[in-house]
Amino acid sequence: MANFETPELQETVEIPALKQDVMSHSRPFVAKEQFQAPLGFPGELADDWKDVAITKLGELLKTNRALQVFMDSCVKCGACTDKCHYFLGTSDPRNMPVARQDLLRNVYRRYYTLPGKYFPKLVGATDLTEEVLDQWYSYFHQCSECRRCSVYCPYGIDTAEITMATRDIMNAVGKGQKYSNEIIGKVFKIGNNLGLPQPALEDTLLGLEEDVKDDTGIDVRFPLDEKGAEVLVVTPSADFFAEPHIDGLIGYAKVFHAAGISWTLSSHASEAANFGLFIGSNENMKKIAMRIREAALDLGVKRIIFGECGHAWRVAYSYLNTLAGPFDFLDPRYPVPQHICEFTHDLIQRRVITLDKSRNDHRRVTFHDSCNVARASRMGDMPGGQFVIPREVIKAACNHFYDMAPETIGEATFCCGGGGGLLTDDLLELRVKGALPRMSALKQVVEEHEVTHMAAICAICKSQFSKVLPYYGFQMDQIISVHQLVSDAIVLDGQQ
Repeated sequence: MANFETPELQETVEIPALKQDVMSHSRPFVAKEQFQAPLGFPGELADDWKDVAITKLGELLKTNRALQVFMDSCVKCGACTDKCHYFLGTSDPRNMPVARQDLLRNVYRRYYTLPGKYFPKLVGATDLTEEVLDQWYSYFHQCSECRRCSVYCPYGIDTAEITMATRDIMNAVGKGQKYSNEIIGKVFKIGNNLGLPQPALEDTLLGLEEDVKDDTGIDVRFPLDEKGAEVLVVTPSADFFAEPHIDGLIGYAKVFHAAGISWTLSSHASEAANFGLFIGSNENMKKIAMRIREAALDLGVKRIIFGECGHAWRVAYSYLNTLAGPFDFLDPRYPVPQHICEFTHDLIQRRVITLDKSRNDHRRVTFHDSCNVARASRMGDMPGGQFVIPREVIKAACNHFYDMAPETIGEATFCCGGGGGLLTDDLLELRVKGALPRMSALKQVVEEHEVTHMAAICAICKSQFSKVLPYYGFQMDQIISVHQLVSDAIVLDGQQ
């Protein structure tokens, strides 16, 4: 049973009365040496941890010019204070983005500005102590790096960059987060976040082929490690494992089958997610991304398509070429990489595949814009394509679609509450309370349009909503994959 109180849903989300330090107890499990070592981090705090942390901050300021600007440019205007879902859900003032940033900014001023060195009290400069480090560990793990606050900041300060930098420093001194670092280690050792070895993955895919055959009478393949396939699909490993993710994977397979395009998954790169982003480690981001390049070269594919995963698409769209490029061995006619929604949308537009919308008439659907797709990527060849394309795919697959309130979608979308490496039950209270703004918007569209399901294109969003929907009086199966709608609507030749 939960030992916290779930916030009450209101017609509109109101700015809460402040409750100082009410979430100071919230923190994830600390990674032990067995999870730190494979990532190149110390297993515990050393005697000289403070010097290491200050040096690491200096290195980040030199290599990341944006971080230096973000440290210096905040004027405390207050534009971001009520934009964070965690602040709105918890009432803790340290979850105001500006206050969370200041936990690092005050240390920066102490050691890297002249006034902070000589007149620290006058400029709010703070010595780095174990108490400060503990505050970092708590509150920088109450940020999902969703960047909603950055949309409203007049100076464009990116809180996600500050969070990533602080987590990078904490890892460097031996205070890393167990959940994220254990997952990264699984990718290095096995190839995916879930730790599924190649035989288990192959068996899972064979089981899906049998399920689709039983359901449709059609032999739809889920190929693995097939050389010479045209497309390498890199998808979150949740797609192999759980509802509603797996129904999305079935949708991908049906789309490729209907279009007559050969494709394959890779056991070497069986994970689209890149948790190196969450911990701010460029080195680990690169090691994970390189597996995708290696798989594409080994299998001789012409295209790389990413499945439904929000931050995986952010890394792919924004960083993949820098981390693992150039991809000049792929077919230049196609974007590198491409999102599965782009791919399916193109086939729909060209009438290569046929969808029967009436097959989804038992559903009334809304769409959750996932943060890393909405605010850190694009799709297609148009500005804002990341908002248009998924909705057009949904509308092509069902007759009843209704958007949530405009101030809660698009680039202003509210986070699911579980992103940024926080999708762990260590942080369940934070996750439930952080979901409040999205749950309020969902409640409104349910009441106005009798919406029955919310679609998403992010594995973390789907997992988070499956967990928190019941806390707010919804059913866990009300969250679905966009390609689940496509799967149910697509018309296959010879289907029973």
